[in-house]
Amino acid sequence: MSRRSDTLLGRVGPGDIVIFDQPDIDRATAEALVKADVTAVVNTAASVTGRYPNLGPEILLASGIPLLDQTEDKIYTRVKDGARVRIDESTVYVGEQPVATGVEQTPESIADLMIEAKGAMSAQLEAFAANAIEYMKRERTLLLDGVGIPQVNTDLADKQVLIVADSPDTRAELKALKKYISDYRPVLIGVDAGADALRAAGHKPHLIVGNPDEIDDSTLRGGAEVVIPAQSDGHAPGLERLQDVGVGALTFPSVGTSEDLALLLADANDAALIVTVGMQVALTDLLDRGRGATAAATFLVRTRVADKIVQATTVARLYKARISWWTVLLLVVAAFAAIIVALLVSDVSGTYLELARQWWADVLNWVKGLF
Repeated sequence: MSRRSDTLLGRVGPGDIVIFDQPDIDRATAEALVKADVTAVVNTAASVTGRYPNLGPEILLASGIPLLDQTEDKIYTRVKDGARVRIDESTVYVGEQPVATGVEQTPESIADLMIEAKGAMSAQLEAFAANAIEYMKRERTLLLDGVGIPQVNTDLADKQVLIVADSPDTRAELKALKKYISDYRPVLIGVDAGADALRAAGHKPHLIVGNPDEIDDSTLRGGAEVVIPAQSDGHAPGLERLQDVGVGALTFPSVGTSEDLALLLADANDAALIVTVGMQVALTDLLDRGRGATAAATFLVRTRVADKIVQATTVARLYKARISWWTVLLLVVAAFAAIIVALLVSDVSGTYLELARQWWADVLNWVKGLF
């Protein structure tokens, strides 16, 4: 239990009932809760305020996680962190004692709220445009000239690059790209926990970009080059973690997300093609809570690399696997077998067999003549 959802996500697990205060539950928070396999979510704020069509509530309900919101704020004084609670319809109980009531959300109620929220998009789009202008003023040299982008040792020039972020779709997308990865052997870049997803799928990241606190020690020690985001003053949160595990890193000062930095790195180091896995860039994703300050950066970065970037789902649909050498060999053997069978059953099979025996005898005599 916490008023801030970000302080909870790292410590919730299966069977937990999560209590927090988060207006407009965003996709990232909802996906983290689904991944943690929580039992239910209690939100003291409105899960959909109507400012814009946020995606989190739909994700929770689609995953079978009950959502109770707009409960009384006094729940924080009546329920202790770690207490055993239960939810019955719109009421939260500790034992048999009711401690708070709220609004039990359903797929239908959230759908109605989302329709209303879509009507409020104009204000959010105006703010998005203003943020884009501000970002261009502040980091135009980074976007236009690549000033500040670190030069990595990993060779990306003229190569295909696969950038993997962590999402509920990442595992399925990597599975669909298995043959593509085997045939083309792209440079593998893991973004935050996407580096762990690569290892779980049986691949070894060549480059890791993101917050080390979100990545397993074994992945960090796997030999990949590491680049971590830094603040404008040069401070890089997570650098202490890398020092603890004995891994060096480059820093990348920018206000963009780890995904943005990975895209800029690949482009600045002359990658020929960039395939993205687990990255959501629909308009509603960009406007979602937690992306407001960086949505414009993500949009502009995507614009910069638009001529190189393609999503994994597109590659999986269009990619045709190369014919391997053993498949060609099998076809050749089958063709020879068919010819031999045809000769054996034909009227001239005896003549061809005699010619074959004579050819073999000539070969043996030639070999004997060498000694």
